Amino acid sequence: MGSAVPVFIGAEEVEKHLHRASLLLPALEAALANFSAGPAGGVAQPVRTVVPVQPHGGYLGVMPAYSAADDALTTKLVTFYEHKKDSSVPSHLATVLLFDPRNGSLKAILDGSVITAKRTAAVSAIATKFLMPTFAEVLCILGAGVQAYSHYDIFTELFTFKEVRIWNRTKERAVKFANSVNGPVQVCSSAQEAVAGADVIITVTMATTPILFGDWVKPGAHINAVGASRPDWRELDDELMKNSVLFVDSREAALTESGDVILSGAEIFAELGEVVKGTKPALPEKTTVFKSLGMAVEDTVAAKFVYDSWSAGN
Repeated sequence: MGSAVPVFIGAEEVEKHLHRASLLLPALEAALANFSAGPAGGVAQPVRTVVPVQPHGGYLGVMPAYSAADDALTTKLVTFYEHKKDSSVPSHLATVLLFDPRNGSLKAILDGSVITAKRTAAVSAIATKFLMPTFAEVLCILGAGVQAYSHYDIFTELFTFKEVRIWNRTKERAVKFANSVNGPVQVCSSAQEAVAGADVIITVTMATTPILFGDWVKPGAHINAVGASRPDWRELDDELMKNSVLFVDSREAALTESGDVILSGAEIFAELGEVVKGTKPALPEKTTVFKSLGMAVEDTVAAKFVYDSWSAGN
C-alpha cells in the first residue's frame, strides 16, 4: 500500500489557523530555549544552506530541523531575491514540508510565507519583551514590506506605544503602510528622523549597506535587526553594533550569515534562548540589538501549530 498523499495548506488557510502571530509565543519561547540548551534541548538544526542564483540576483535557502520536544520534523525552502525595482513578486517566498518523524513520510506541504512573516515577528516580540527599556513609548519601523506589517500587528497587540513611526526607501510604500494598518502611524521622510528618540526600532529592509547609525540611536533603546541575512549585507553600522549589547537567535548562524555581526567584529553577548531560559541576563537598561536571522526550528513549531489546528478542523 502506498503512503498517503500529503495535504496542501495554502496561504489563505495558514492565515486562518494563524490569524495572530501571538498564538505562536509559547511554542517559540520553548523552541528558543531548547535550541540554546544544546543537545539536551533536543533541537537538531544545521545552519541553513544557501544556493546563489547568480544571473537573477536570487538565493535559495534550505532550512531543516527536528524538535524532539514537539516531535516535529520539517524543512523550509525559502527564496529571496533582490528586486532592484518594486516587483509584483514578493522578495521572499517560502514553502514548508512537514514530515511524520516516526517514518519519514511527507504529511503536509504548507505555504511558508505567512509562517515566516508571523514567526519572525513573534520572535522579535519575545526579544523586545526581555530587552526593551522599561518605559518604551516610541516604536520605529524601518522598511514597509511584509515583515513590517507582521511586526506592527504583534507589537501593537502586545505593547503600548504612544507613537509609531515608519520610514521606507520608497516613500509611497510607507504611506500605503500607514493608510492600511489599524492605528496611527507617522510617515518619516528620513531614517534619521524616524529613529530620533525611538525606544524600540525594527529594521526590516533589503538593505545591503547600513541604514541605521549608532549616533542616531537613543541610549538604552532596543533594536530588532531582521534584514541583512547575508555575510556581506548590512543594516546597522559598526558604531551601533560595537556599542550595544548583542543578542542573536543562533551564535553559529550569526557568525556564518550576518554581515552586521561578521563585518563589525561585534561580540555576541547571548542567544535569545539563553535569556528565555534565564542563564544569561537581559540587560534592558543598556542599548541592545537582537540580530534575527530566523531559525528552522521556528518554522517547525509554527508549521506543527498550523497543521494540528487544520487537522482538528478536518
